[in-house]
Amino acid sequence: MEAIIQQFFNIEIMIKALPLVLKGLGVTLLICAVVIPLGALGGLFAAIASVSKNRAVRWTAIGFVDLFRAIPPLVLLIFIYAGLPFAGIQISPFVAVAVGFFLNNSAYFAEVFRAGILSVPKGQTEAARSTGMTQGQTLFWVTLPQAVRNVLPDLLSNVVEVVKLTSLASVVSLGEMLHAAGLVRSLTYNASPLVLAAGLYLVLLWPLIRLISRFERKIDT
Repeated sequence: MEAIIQQFFNIEIMIKALPLVLKGLGVTLLICAVVIPLGALGGLFAAIASVSKNRAVRWTAIGFVDLFRAIPPLVLLIFIYAGLPFAGIQISPFVAVAVGFFLNNSAYFAEVFRAGILSVPKGQTEAARSTGMTQGQTLFWVTLPQAVRNVLPDLLSNVVEVVKLTSLASVVSLGEMLHAAGLVRSLTYNASPLVLAAGLYLVLLWPLIRLISRFERKIDT
């Protein structure tokens, strides 16, 4: 038991690792601050395009969503960071992570938004159009507010997944939280920094998970 505590819950090593892990947490939050809004915006446009009456627009959006939902995010990230240089395109680790996660998250956000749009009764759209609203006004003032409310728990769940996905950034040596914890682990030959990082992920995500559960209960009632 003592060996397990020393290997996984060594307070002394955790204290020494804390500044570097917190610096990595800052990078993690920066990635989230860039990727989540961009992914949600890209997903919203893709969702609107996927329900368009224009067949070319609709199938282009569906193809985009299916493609980037099918490609594993780790494969996509490695391709962008390590593959594009063979085509003469050099990008930084942060840009590679931002682009890769944007493409992946846009596809998943698109499916959530599309489900929300389709959940709004068609009669409400027709009623709004009958009052003289344009198609765009009906979409942004009638359909989208109800769509977002209907799928809010799913949108928040996607946000949680994005935060967890940032751990993949360590593959391209971007100094996010897991990468920082891994560096300390390699120097100390001790897993306590990884446990510290896991604890910080828990502190960061648990309130959001409880918020999702609360919204789900409200919708069920």
